[in-house]
Amino acid sequence: MAIKNISPFLWYDTQAEPAAKFYVSLFANSRITHLARYGDAGPGPKGSVMVVYFELEGRPFTALNGGPNFRLSEAFSLYVDCTEQADIDRLWAALGDGGSYNVCGWLKDRFGLSWQINYAGLPDLLTGDPARAARVFAAMMKMTKTDIQALEDAAG
Repeated sequence: MAIKNISPFLWYDTQAEPAAKFYVSLFANSRITHLARYGDAGPGPKGSVMVVYFELEGRPFTALNGGPNFRLSEAFSLYVDCTEQADIDRLWAALGDGGSYNVCGWLKDRFGLSWQINYAGLPDLLTGDPARAARVFAAMMKMTKTDIQALEDAAG
């Protein structure tokens, strides 16, 4: 096969560059790698940012200023595994600022992208023993921001 990579492609109206800059500021090993601008052929204004190529934690992403035709939705989210509550707290506050919060560690940032800021140990807590998984799931359903200690306590 000649496939080099599979990565997320995010469609924004006009906010691709500020969104990418914001995301890159929150994660280590992250950077904007390339910017492509609209030329005479449009459809965006000549010289405006068309595509932003960036990396988060070393993983490639592409963000397009494609206009208002399509919107991001909760049907696609970025899942962030955190091992420490301090990282959950920091990312929850930063990404949720100007956006909206939902249950179980889900939020939508001010650019419309959905995120899940969660505990890296959650898959282990939700698999194996069905009774433990049910307790952890019930605790999780009562949360907005993920609380690692509450999940561990529910696991027993």
